[in-house]
Amino acid sequence: MIIRPAQVGDIPGMVALQRACFPEPFPEDFLWKPNHLEAHLDKFPEGQFVAEVDGVLAGSASNCRIGLGNYRRHASWEDTLGGWTFEAFDAEGAVLYGADISVHPSFRRQGIARALYAARFELIRQGGAEFYATACRLPGFLASGHETAHTYVQAVVAGRAVDATLTPLLRMDLQAITCLENYMEDEESGNAACLLEWRP
Repeated sequence: MIIRPAQVGDIPGMVALQRACFPEPFPEDFLWKPNHLEAHLDKFPEGQFVAEVDGVLAGSASNCRIGLGNYRRHASWEDTLGGWTFEAFDAEGAVLYGADISVHPSFRRQGIARALYAARFELIRQGGAEFYATACRLPGFLASGHETAHTYVQAVVAGRAVDATLTPLLRMDLQAITCLENYMEDEESGNAACLLEWRP
């Protein structure tokens, strides 16, 4: 496995990776397009990563650096990042914000996501921001029987419930901060997300 900065030549593979990770009926409008990834590389090239396994693009991680004031507003995904092309990017921002991580279904359970997170954390250690944050979807919420996303997150954090997205992130030393309502359009999550942080 090789983790390296993404390059322009990786964009077609990254677009295909998104569709493999989020097949139909997941809306195509919610997937990265070539112009989105080009904008990410133009604004913040050192913050975009890919994983290769035997020369095959197996995973990617998209990140944006944002200001502390922006972060503390805890607005929606789109408002926090400034849309799909990261118009909220701040080269001096204190927060490295994880926008997306994708691992091809054929390469899951091989440590790729953990390695991509390690690259994010190393970027912070090298001065790429003060701390890492992200807000993850909650795919188990609607089927859980919990009345609110807040109580569901509390149950997952306490180990009384398991969520396919949140539980693995907690195992990577990310700390759950709060539950964000109306963070993104995601029926399974009730449009909510869990805000997480990692600090060196």
